Amino acid sequence: MGLCGILLFAFCSTVIFDIVTRTIGHPWLWLQEVTSTFFIYAIFFGTAAATRPNDHLYLTAIAEGLHGKFRTAVEIFTRLVVLGVALSFIVFGYLNFLRGFSSFRMPSLTPIASLYAAIPICGVLVALFAIEQIVNGLRNGFEHAEPSEEPKHVQAIETILVKVERS
Repeated sequence: MGLCGILLFAFCSTVIFDIVTRTIGHPWLWLQEVTSTFFIYAIFFGTAAATRPNDHLYLTAIAEGLHGKFRTAVEIFTRLVVLGVALSFIVFGYLNFLRGFSSFRMPSLTPIASLYAAIPICGVLVALFAIEQIVNGLRNGFEHAEPSEEPKHVQAIETILVKVERS
C-alpha cells in the first residue's frame, strides 16, 4: 500500500512539474513519459494491493447473506473468477510485454514494454492474493463477524460525556 502512495505522489508531482515547465515556456518533454509510467504502475499495483483485503474486485455481496457450505462455495467461486482474471493478466500481459519491445516511446526511445510489464506483475500479485484468500477461507472459514456499530473507545467517550453533562 505504501508503494501505491509513493507512485500516486510521484504521479501528482510530475503533473505539477509538467504544468510549471510548460507555463514558463521550457517544457520537459520526457516528463510526460515519466508521468504516464507512474500512472500506469499506480493503477496496476493499486489493483493488486486492494485485492488482498478484498476491497477492490469485490464480488462477495451475495455471499454475505449466505451461511454454511453454500457460502463457502460462492466465496470460492468468486475468488476463482478473480483468479481467472489474474491468469489472463499474466498470460496476455506477458504477450503484450514481449510485443512491446518492437515499439518505442518518444522522445526517450524506451521500449513500450516498460509500461506493459506492470500488467503481468499485477496478475501475479492478484493470483497470489486470491489463492491466499481461498486457503485462509478454507482453513478459517469465510464468515467474519460484522464490526460493531461503534468501536468501544467511542462508546467509552460517549459515556464520559454523558456523565459530565449530568454533573
